[in-house]
Amino acid sequence: TALEAAGGTLAASPALGGAHAVPTPEGTSEEWNTDPPTSGPHYQVPAVWGTYDDPVNQAQVVHNLEHGGIAVQYGPDVPAASVTALKGFVQQDQPRGTILAPYAALGSQIALGVWVTENANEPEEGTAYLAKCPAFDQTAFEAFFDAYQFQGPERFPADTLLTGRT
Repeated sequence: TALEAAGGTLAASPALGGAHAVPTPEGTSEEWNTDPPTSGPHYQVPAVWGTYDDPVNQAQVVHNLEHGGIAVQYGPDVPAASVTALKGFVQQDQPRGTILAPYAALGSQIALGVWVTENANEPEEGTAYLAKCPAFDQTAFEAFFDAYQFQGPERFPADTLLTGRT
């Protein structure tokens, strides 16, 4: 509801299997059903948690989502002030289990992606959520994080998903 009130959309897709089937960090998968990807085959090593000024390999980001994290990605046409606000939000309010990075295909939008399962023992029964927003809205983004973070098919304690670590 908060995302819709902020002018955003939220799409739910069936989660895809989590095989380490992408052979290189910069690889892709034809199985991915969202853009940016939110579940499915991925590279065997996740990305380092944190804030990036350059795009991150999506095959690694999907692995981070499998661990219960959230990826916040933004297009090149998102205003600099919004990117600064996103960085503050991630670094101050959501420093665990979060990746923030640019993603060219988003244009002027901001995307939040997450891979959720009700039961960590049944990863194929999950849902991948992708929110797209025209601007940063702290209330909407907090609601997304509160609803979905740390519920991936491979659940790691939040205190282990720290900035600077994989």
